[in-house]
Amino acid sequence: MIVAIDGPSGTGKSSTSKAVAAQLGLSYLDTGAQYRAITWWMLSNGVDVADQEAIAAAADKPSIVSGTDPRQPAISADGLDASGPIRTQEVTAAVSAVSAVPEVRARITELQRMIAAEAGGGIVVEGRDIGTTVLPGADLKVFLTASPEARAARRSGELKTTAGRPVTDLAATQQALTARDKADSSRKTSPLKKADDAVEVDTTELTLEQVIECVVTLVEKAAARKAEAEPVEEAAR
Repeated sequence: MIVAIDGPSGTGKSSTSKAVAAQLGLSYLDTGAQYRAITWWMLSNGVDVADQEAIAAAADKPSIVSGTDPRQPAISADGLDASGPIRTQEVTAAVSAVSAVPEVRARITELQRMIAAEAGGGIVVEGRDIGTTVLPGADLKVFLTASPEARAARRSGELKTTAGRPVTDLAATQQALTARDKADSSRKTSPLKKADDAVEVDTTELTLEQVIECVVTLVEKAAARKAEAEPVEEAAR
């Protein structure tokens, strides 16, 4: 069972994906963390993240390893734990530029497909282009949305927890999210967009628990449809 959950920042994507995977006994992959990890590696190794050619030349150099346990997701670059460093403001400011480079996307997309293929019991994969590019044949595609105001409020709370400092300027946070959305949706390679066959869930007025419940129900229905279809496909062979 492969579940693709896409959407912009602040829609509850990560929290929902991890909770759904844990509740249903599935593996979990945070693809955004992979792009952040390669960005952190480049910053740490002196790659000019304003130079697309330099980024492209370095795309295959780091070893990016992702854990798939939803209760303890992990990410490393060249054997170094990157789970903390990838959430810094420096990485956040550079990740859109790095992830827009085709060579980076090709490298990370290949890694994502390999991880999904090896997840024997099924996997929830969250990102921005999973249903459209990475795993277009996913059994279920979900696209989470929310109002700009709700997303900014949630993102500010995440930043406060992650960075250990108060975030009071919601307008600045909303402006940063808008800029990230524009960069991600306008890039030439695998832009952020809803897959034609994805189920859209607006999380603006929903609690996290309600979003999780909604997505779990969607997964269970998709699993039932898949189970019903498999005997028919087997008989056709």
